[in-house]
Parts: sequence; structure tokens; C-alpha cells
Amino acid sequence: MKIPKSVQDMYRRRSRIMEELIKKALEENGATRRPFDAVPWKPDQPYAQPFFTHDRSKQAWTPANPKPLQEGGSGSGINRLRLYSWNIDFMLPFAKARMSAALDHLNGLTSNLPSTTASVIFLQECIEEDLETIGENEWVRDKFNVTDTDGSNWQTHYGTTTLVDRRLDITACFRVHYAQTQMGRDALVVETALDAPGSGAPKTLRLCNSHLESLARKPPLRPAQVRVLAAQMRAPGVHVALAAGDFNAIQPFDRTLHADNGLKDAYLELGGREDSDAGYTWGQQAATKTRARFGCSRMDKVYFTGGLEVRGFERFGAGVQFSGERERREMEELGFEKPWITDHLGVVVEVEVVD
Repeated sequence: MKIPKSVQDMYRRRSRIMEELIKKALEENGATRRPFDAVPWKPDQPYAQPFFTHDRSKQAWTPANPKPLQEGGSGSGINRLRLYSWNIDFMLPFAKARMSAALDHLNGLTSNLPSTTASVIFLQECIEEDLETIGENEWVRDKFNVTDTDGSNWQTHYGTTTLVDRRLDITACFRVHYAQTQMGRDALVVETALDAPGSGAPKTLRLCNSHLESLARKPPLRPAQVRVLAAQMRAPGVHVALAAGDFNAIQPFDRTLHADNGLKDAYLELGGREDSDAGYTWGQQAATKTRARFGCSRMDKVYFTGGLEVRGFERFGAGVQFSGERERREMEELGFEKPWITDHLGVVVEVEVVD
């Protein structure tokens, strides 16, 4: 059956709009990326940054100080962690509506966890408007500390941020800005502790939120970034470490980056298979033409090392949309079947620290 010319023109228009959107985003990234001689941090080295807790009396997010690890045990009774990681596409319009919908979904996922299980949320591709939306959210204020209230610790105009269960003491918070990057990527590291069954002392837990380099670069940059990430995960005194995020795993070498660096992949450890619909985290909610061109892939991953047991791994966020007729029409103009809030599914892993 011949496709009508009007339909062909519509798809060409959608494709052109998406290409212009991507081009604009890449140009803005290059224009806003700060050179290393203009920032206080050094490449591939930890740079301490504050984290923030919401002060009800002041109605403001205030800087908090890291707490030293207590040798006698944390006393919290928390021995499990659920780590949620989600890339919220920064290139799409309606940032506030999309992030608000994402937070509503995350609130539903985290609101009924057992008292012995803490939650941590990794977000990638945030812009400063997203940080404002996060900071205004009442359940975030009540339940979490946040690592960022503005983009001052990002190398460019977008970046990562982490929400940490307020019941967990944060013992360190820092970023490692990758030397090998053209897109201002880094690893955002939060250190805390969990009780280990049968142990008289809490165990240091390092949580690394990272958005690895996009696209198929020549030479590739992700291998160097994962080497830096793995070094932080195995630092002296760290009992266990988790790294998660949009790892942009689109080339053959990406399949072995965890093993090449002495790490484990949570999805594979629980019996997941590569090239499986059950593992794909990107593409299902991409623009129709983009999905047809690139297919689906397992971009989002969780790596780990040290003394822990993985108790569960799954995806989340499928089908989450934002409302509004105008928004729906504009997303359709961009080539999306529905007004999805992001082209990524999230991943969540539940872990228990062991002695």
C-alpha cells in the first residue's frame, strides 16, 4: 500500500524537528562546557561538594556536614538498600511537567518500603529547572537529602543529582570529573553505611551516580571513564560499592566493561541475558523513527563490587506520561507516539550488605 504524501511529509517534518533538537542540544553542550582551567576541580580527582537537607523552620535547603562513621554500629536497623536510577531526557520540552511526573512515580515506588530498607535515587540529564522542581517537592523535602540545588558542580548546563534517604548518614559527598570526556561527564559519589547482619559495626557503602559518554566516539571514551569509576568503587576502606546510571552501552566493548574492571553487572548476576527484551532500557519510548533506526538497547546498568548480595533487579517507569493537550500535540510533532516523560526506563536494584 502506498503511503499518502501527506503522511510522508508529516514524518519528514517530525524527523527534521528531532534532528534540529539534537543538534541544538549538542551545540549548547559545547557552548556551556567549562574548561578545566576555569573550574576549581581537577580531572579524575575527587572534588568535595556539599549536600543539602531541608530545614522546615527556615523553609530552605541548607548545607549539611558529613558525619563520621560510628564504629559501634549505626543503630538504624537499616540493612537493605533500594537504588533507583533514571535518565530524564534533558532535550525534550516541558521540563517541569516531565520531572514532576517522574517524581510522582518515584514517590509511589518508594513510599511503602519496609523500615529496614532505605532508598536512594540517581537521576541523570537534569537541568537546573529540574533541580528546582525536585527541591519544591514536599515528599522529597520530608524523606531525602539532596546533593544539588543548582548546577554549580556540573561541567556543563546539565548533569547528575542524587537523593539520599534522610535516615542514612552521609559520610562523604564528592564528584570525580572525567578527564576523558567531550560532554562534561562525571561520577557523583555519596558515601554512607549500612548495618551488616552478624557484624558489630556498620559497613561503608559507596554509591556512584554516573552518565557515561554518549555516542560512538573514536577513540571511545567510556572505557577510560569506567576505569576511573572502578578505582573509586575499590578505594581503601570501602566495604561495598554500587555504580548506576545511563552507561550508554551501544558498542560491543560495552558488554565487558564491568568484567574488564573487576566489577559485576547486577542484571547479569541475576540471570539476565544480553539482547533480550527483558533487559532493554532505551528505545521503547524513543521517537518512532529513532527507535526504527537504532532499535532498543540496555543502556542503563548497575555495577557492584564488595560484600553484598543482590536481592532483586527490575526496570520501572514504562508508560509514565505527562498530561496536557498542548503538550501531547507538541510531543506528537516531535515524532513520539505518546507524551512519555523520557526515552529511558529506570532500573532499580535491591541489595543487602553482608559481613
